[in-house]
Amino acid sequence: MASGVLLNITEEATCPICLDLLKTPMCLDCGHSFCQACITTNNRLSMMGQEGESHCPVCRLSYQPGNLRPNVHLSNIVERLRKVKCSPEKDQKRDLCVRHGEKLLLFCKEEEKIICWLCERSQEHRGHHTFLMEEVAQEYKEYLQEGLKSLKAEQQKAEQMGADLEKQRTSWRDLIENDRQSIQDSFKKLREFVDSEEQKMLKMLKEEETDVLNDLAQTECELVQQSQLLKNLISDLENRLQGSTLEMMQDVNSIMKRIKTFTLMKPKNVSKIQGRVFQAPDLNGMLQVFHGLTDAQRYWVPVTLDPFLHKSNVIISKDQRQVRPVFSSRTLIFHQRNRYEDYGVLGSPRITSGKHYWDVDVSDKYAWVLGVYGDNSPDANMMGFVRQGNCYQHVCSLYQPKYGYWVIGLQNHSEYKAFVDSASSNASALTLSLTVPPQRVGVFIDYNAGTVSFFNISNHGFLIYKFSSCSFPENIFPYFNPMKCVAPMTLCSPRS
Repeated sequence: MASGVLLNITEEATCPICLDLLKTPMCLDCGHSFCQACITTNNRLSMMGQEGESHCPVCRLSYQPGNLRPNVHLSNIVERLRKVKCSPEKDQKRDLCVRHGEKLLLFCKEEEKIICWLCERSQEHRGHHTFLMEEVAQEYKEYLQEGLKSLKAEQQKAEQMGADLEKQRTSWRDLIENDRQSIQDSFKKLREFVDSEEQKMLKMLKEEETDVLNDLAQTECELVQQSQLLKNLISDLENRLQGSTLEMMQDVNSIMKRIKTFTLMKPKNVSKIQGRVFQAPDLNGMLQVFHGLTDAQRYWVPVTLDPFLHKSNVIISKDQRQVRPVFSSRTLIFHQRNRYEDYGVLGSPRITSGKHYWDVDVSDKYAWVLGVYGDNSPDANMMGFVRQGNCYQHVCSLYQPKYGYWVIGLQNHSEYKAFVDSASSNASALTLSLTVPPQRVGVFIDYNAGTVSFFNISNHGFLIYKFSSCSFPENIFPYFNPMKCVAPMTLCSPRS
């Protein structure tokens, strides 16, 4: 009778979350009490998940975390229970059968529970196989040890899953941050025209971020709950194995069932491909000029300057992305004789098909020529684009498509030219009228379509000039000429 009352009181003083005696009991509005640490953890997990609010783990009524109050009365009961559990009298009673008051010395195989000699003779255990508890203790100890080993392996898997989940979170955040930066960079050039479009795209990206992180948070919440159950089960097993044989065998059927039924559920992965919302800004119909640039920039290639095909009158940087002219006594002689010295260099990769795009920074320069070059000339030497032995009255005579050049350039600080073919020996270039001087020029070549386009990146991607119906040779290369201007020409990166 007394043991039954004590059992009922113990159940009332047990935390429904950790299933242990309450520690610092906190009472909810609904009347249920929990350990302060347990209900705090539960509240945090609820807020991280899809619920967005806190609910009592027992009755599911919502509550405000600020309304939690200490349950002093229940705390006093718990302290008294702890003293009773630690008393020698309690330890002695645990050795006795609750029903008959006799010592628990036998073990029933069918029921997997410890019994006394009167239990063995009762109708309930008639025909069952019973053994002295010490005879089967080693067998069950091995079972429990194997179960502990298996659960610890599962715990390691859970920890690895948690680490993988954190990597997913970091990877997703980096990916979303890169997409956000791409959107901001794209719309910065046309803020006055496309501000509303930028906000719409950012909203779409934000929704994707929220959806993905919510999925990851829910998965993490489920993993935390599984890990907590796993820790509790492992702790129970360790306590049993460290205690006496009686303690280990007490309710062994229940612990065996918990071991057998526990399965660690693997968190679902959020695919980076499935459900992607963000796409490169499509401004067609909103700004036709800018659409041409965004379409070209989808074919951005990492162009570098070829250090093996340049001349001694230029310097190429170590990263092969910048070129500037070098003036020497030989240069002065060429200038005094009115002869043209070529500062041109080729870039990589070699172009044989497809679409290709790159950007060139020409800020601070008062003269430059850039575009593409291919050996179309029947009288060209090994270097093709190097014609230092010929004399030109005007640079326009050199830079023509029939000689393998599809280029535009700047002369005399403000004269922008497109070097087109001319039947006259006294050739002149096509003058270009630009409202905004380009500090950065985009070059786009569609080899199969036979076109070369130049964009003014400084003026929202305005089309400077387009060569059409080009007869390209088998191989063409990016071409750069810093001319006689000391400021460098620099290849830009996609994010610059």
